[in-house]
Parts: sequence; structure tokens; C-alpha cells
Amino acid sequence: MGEAERTGGQEVIPLFPLETPLFPGVVLPLHVFEPRYRRLVADLTAIPDGAQRRFGVVAIRQGWEVEHVAPAEALYDVGCTAALRMVAPQRDGGYRVAAVGADRFRLLDVLLPTRGAEDDEVGEPPYLRGLVEWLAEEEAAEEAAGDVDGLTGAGTTAGVVPDDVASDVAQGSLGLLAENVRDLFARYVADVAVRQSGAPEGLPDEVLDALSPDDLPDDDAAGEVAATAALLREVSDDARGLSYLVASSALLTTEDRQALLAESATRRRLALESRLLRRELTLLRALGAVPVPLREFATPMTAN
Repeated sequence: MGEAERTGGQEVIPLFPLETPLFPGVVLPLHVFEPRYRRLVADLTAIPDGAQRRFGVVAIRQGWEVEHVAPAEALYDVGCTAALRMVAPQRDGGYRVAAVGADRFRLLDVLLPTRGAEDDEVGEPPYLRGLVEWLAEEEAAEEAAGDVDGLTGAGTTAGVVPDDVASDVAQGSLGLLAENVRDLFARYVADVAVRQSGAPEGLPDEVLDALSPDDLPDDDAAGEVAATAALLREVSDDARGLSYLVASSALLTTEDRQALLAESATRRRLALESRLLRRELTLLRALGAVPVPLREFATPMTAN
């Protein structure tokens, strides 16, 4: 298999369905053991150096089995490519793989392998492939649009805001929103950690409300909480990176995560995360239970 096949402004790429979405910048470790995906890894490693070695990760809709229904119905329509970073062959013929989330895409069609393709070691790929179109990140223009409506002042024409003013307002608003999400996420991580450690009542409200990312422990004894604190520091000046860290790490449903992946604007993604984190904090206090282990927070990220 060479580089992704191109069809006009679209491309055909290999697909790797998973139970949860992948986000840009998030590290994806995989143990590849199924024959068809062993073939996928072999095909990717055969691509010449300098070319893109990537595959598309798409989430499976809850309650659906890709093998038992039409894959296009079982898969969400927005995914993220995974750029291959490390491949370690195993004695059983499988692979340990590390990849990094890269570009978001919309899945337009799913291309099925023909019957018997899995037994063909050099012919048609035995894994799913998808016809995709790439989704751009809506940053400056989109971020500004939500902030400058109704903004007027000396030297401005009614309904017209100078570009430098619009940019300053947008960046200021985005910064405040990111700070809010950082604080909410820090409180969320701390409350989950306390409840997982055997204190179902969680942190006192006055402590939780005053907590900030700087208050999270950073020593090795803190385990996953320290790992999350380190990641928060890495994205302290990166609103987009923060939005993907929260989306991939918070204990959200696949539907919630998918909605965050499908959102093209950092500002709107952060606004949705603010609402989701407030909801989750309220549920934690009301129910006094955490659905999954805290290790789910320790999702590695990279700036690449």
C-alpha cells in the first residue's frame, strides 16, 4: 500500500475502529494481534521514509458490532488520523504500536474488503478503508465571531470592528474560557482522585471551589493525578491543546467525546467542556461514585 489514495479533495485511508474517539495530540498505544491489522501495520511500515504513515481512528457507536452490521452504520462519521511513531514486532507475529492523533476528518464512505482478502498477503487489504474529507480547525475568524457582536466604540463604524480590536477581544475571551476550563478540570481530577482513594464524600465544597491546577500534587506518589497535573502545565498556554486534553481524559461518554471531536472551533469546544465538567462535578457530589478507574486520566499527549 502506498500513500493514501486521492480522489479530488478527498482521500482513501485505512481505518481502525475503536471504542472511543482519538483526539489530535493524544498518544495512542495499541497491541495489534488480529491478522488484518497486522497486515495494516506491515503495509504502513512498508511506506518509504518521509511519506505519511497514518491510519484513521473512528469510534464505534455504543451497542453496535462492526462485524455484524454495515460498518457505515456502526461507525461515527468524524474521526482522527493516527500518525505511526513506533512499531515493536512481537514473538507471536503481532505488534506493539505507538501512534499520535493528528488530523480530524469526516468519513464519507466505508470501503469493505472482498471475501478472502485476509488470506491474500500482497493483494487487496483485508481491513476497512474509508473515503474521507479533511476538517479544518476554525480558529481566528470563528473565535472572533462570537466575541465582537455588538462591540462599538470611538473610531468604529456601526457594525464594523477593526481587525486588531476583534483579535484582542477574541484572544482575551478565549483566554478566560481556557482558564475556566483548566480550573474546572483540576477540581474534577482532584475530586475523582479523593473518591477513588476511599473517601466517597469527596472534597469539601469550600476546598473544591478554591482549588486550581497549581494545587494538584506533582510528586511521584500522587500517581495519575501528578501525570494529569504535568499535562495541564504542558498546555497552560495552549487553549487548543487543553481542549483536547480534557476531551480525551475526562470520564465522559463516547457520545460526549464524539461531540467534542466534531467541534471545529476551540472556543466552542471549551465552552462545551465547561458545561460538561460542571455537570460531571454535580453528578459526583450527588451520586458519590466514579464509574471508571482514575488511570483513565493519564492519557499521554504530545505537541507533534
